[in-house]
Amino acid sequence: MEKKKVHLVLGSGGARGIAHIAVIEALEKDGYEIIEVIGCSMGAVVGGIYAAGHLSEYKKWLLSLTRSDVFELLDFTFTKTGFVKGEKLFAKHKEVTGDLYIENFKIPFTAVATDMKHNEEVYFRDGNLYTALRASVSIPGLFTPVVLGNKVLVDGGVLNPVPVNLVNKQEDAIIVAVDLNARAEEKKLTESSLNSEEEKEQKWYERLLPDQVLEFAKKQDKQEEEAFSLLGLMESTFSFTQDRLTSLMFEMYKPEVRINIPRNTCNTFDFYKAKEVYEAGINAYKKDMIQE
Repeated sequence: MEKKKVHLVLGSGGARGIAHIAVIEALEKDGYEIIEVIGCSMGAVVGGIYAAGHLSEYKKWLLSLTRSDVFELLDFTFTKTGFVKGEKLFAKHKEVTGDLYIENFKIPFTAVATDMKHNEEVYFRDGNLYTALRASVSIPGLFTPVVLGNKVLVDGGVLNPVPVNLVNKQEDAIIVAVDLNARAEEKKLTESSLNSEEEKEQKWYERLLPDQVLEFAKKQDKQEEEAFSLLGLMESTFSFTQDRLTSLMFEMYKPEVRINIPRNTCNTFDFYKAKEVYEAGINAYKKDMIQE
């Protein structure tokens, strides 16, 4: 019996992208053949490593990460264009998979980045995978941009968080799009557990910022208790922009299946929550996937 074919579009969303792995595994288990992968940011990372044939070892590494492991992978630089270089992070990826070139993949793959100099999307369909991924994940203000020729490249989510418009559609295939910034789910927590969780997350984000910025943010928080903190704004502004762009894209290019990963599944750098996020991916697949 011929396998059902899927064009897979994997959206941006930081550590929530671990849910992409669960979706890919579930599709294969259910007898689908993934014939194309298009990814943005963390969607590009998971999609590219899958298309290269290294998803199992990458998954194993992600599931082993602790909070301190994640912090150790961030190489701080504190420049005017960002304060994480990203070289250390992708050097570790190369240790897991080796150097990879997109044109050698058995599954066609596209990674999406944004050229800030020319205000346009950039598509990587060949060349070194990790050059493409480093550009695609460069959250503005956090990661330093990637400069290639006359292009200044940052996160593809700036213009196209779930790039369904790039699918080279075949008549006998369906489009499955995974949105990592879907409507937040209500989480049932006691007041004490909620306060504890917020305290832990705040401390995690505080470790990413210079002391001067932290001092200013804390002063502002004390003065305006009901206002967003500076740290919260860094996380929320990018996510809200992605929400609006994603909604517009889905209105214009409707996939047959949209798998929704709630935005509050985890924060951008919560890679140490890999098992929890992976389970969220399984649950979302079961809820949203249309069985052909």
